[in-house]
Amino acid sequence: MLWTLAVVLLILWVLGLVSSHTMGGFIHILLVVAVVMVLVRVIGRV
Repeated sequence: MLWTLAVVLLILWVLGLVSSHTMGGFIHILLVVAVVMVLVRVIGRV
């Protein structure tokens, strides 16, 4: 579930980069959230 959400957020981020700059800030915030969630998951496994 977490990996799926992270992948979806990454795809939305890439689409935001190619489509327009109006939602760029929001998409970048989503990317940061996705990266943080993945890091928490990886650190939690150790």
